[in-house]
Amino acid sequence: MKKQTVIVTGASSGIGLEVARYFLDRGDHVVINSQTESKLKEVYKELGAGENLVFLAGNVADKSTGEALAKIALEKFGSIDVLVNNAGIYDNKPFLEVTEEYLDQFLTTNLKGTFFTTQAVIPQMQKQKDGVVINVGTPLVYHAIAQSPSTAPISSKGAIHALTLQLAAEFGKDNIRVNTVAPGLIRTPMHDETIDNNAGMHLINRIGEPEEIAQMIHAIAKNKLISGAIINVDGGMGAGHSL
Repeated sequence: MKKQTVIVTGASSGIGLEVARYFLDRGDHVVINSQTESKLKEVYKELGAGENLVFLAGNVADKSTGEALAKIALEKFGSIDVLVNNAGIYDNKPFLEVTEEYLDQFLTTNLKGTFFTTQAVIPQMQKQKDGVVINVGTPLVYHAIAQSPSTAPISSKGAIHALTLQLAAEFGKDNIRVNTVAPGLIRTPMHDETIDNNAGMHLINRIGEPEEIAQMIHAIAKNKLISGAIINVDGGMGAGHSL
């Protein structure tokens, strides 16, 4: 299996970090991105600072960041085979308390970041007649929880699910696959130490680990037939609870 060039956004911690590690450990070239350069440099060193790894700091909400990521991937490794749109933010707030500024945070980082980073890599994938874009969504798009009001972030993630299907349809002719992985509750810095108290949200009655999401993302990246799919990796959360 040939080495692929993989761009991972939001790679300074949690799922993004483990995705980068997973591809690196299997011999691929990886470009990591995060908004905070100091943290990204630490991760670069943690991952070995090898010749098959480069980093570029920047906010994916800025269209120029996606363009810069595509440029550095081509300059360093000569191709763009996989884009993992992992960068995103989440928070809970009752609907009636949501302000325009608050909503814009999620639409800008989650949706706009995914949209324009993808737009930056598609032309190269078209030239290659090959490529895969993997977005990160959530099963909460279709599985609302009354005790956890989160209309702003979930609206942005729902838009990403819709974007996935539209892109898969538009660029299937170019052999470009577009999918979304929807993690359940995962042990990441985004959650506090009480996350295990919510294990019952999963039918398997445990919290997921970032590497388990990385495994699925890697499998999708290597498969040539999966496209237009929203794949829950959520311990059965989309089907029910063990509460």
